[in-house]
Amino acid sequence: MHAWRSACCAVLVHALLAGCAQTSSMSQPERYDARGPLPVLAYYQMLGRLSAADLAKERSMLASLPGSPNTQIRQAMVIAHPRGAQETAKAMAMLEALLKSGDTQAIELQPVARLLMDHYAERLRLESQIERQGGQLKDSQRRVQELQEKLDGLADIERTLRAPSRSGKGGGQ
Repeated sequence: MHAWRSACCAVLVHALLAGCAQTSSMSQPERYDARGPLPVLAYYQMLGRLSAADLAKERSMLASLPGSPNTQIRQAMVIAHPRGAQETAKAMAMLEALLKSGDTQAIELQPVARLLMDHYAERLRLESQIERQGGQLKDSQRRVQELQEKLDGLADIERTLRAPSRSGKGGGQ
């Protein structure tokens, strides 16, 4: 019984200490300016929770920071964010500069930059396709309207041609 009680106490103490360790690590603010791709990926995830106003604040805060590769990639993320200004071409230019850089911090971030470039290029392609399809839809709607007007005009002509001939047949019998 004593061994069982000791084992339970040890497990309980371990669980409490593990809980305290998680609480203290959760209370520390994220370091998005640290080296490597993980802080940048965490930053991208955090951006998804921001409002448009908060994105604007984030953009101005990043503009005041020194131009490190980490700052560049975060600026590109904010600039191209769907709830932000959506300057995707400008973000892609920033990422392209980062991909061409030989700086060690930039090299660490190049896989993420490549992934973002692919994502933004696909977004631009889809936006272009949506615009094209929107134009095609408007053209189709205009053609349908024109054809409906022609059909209505032909129906009116047919009604006016039938009306006198019916009265003429009925009066002759």
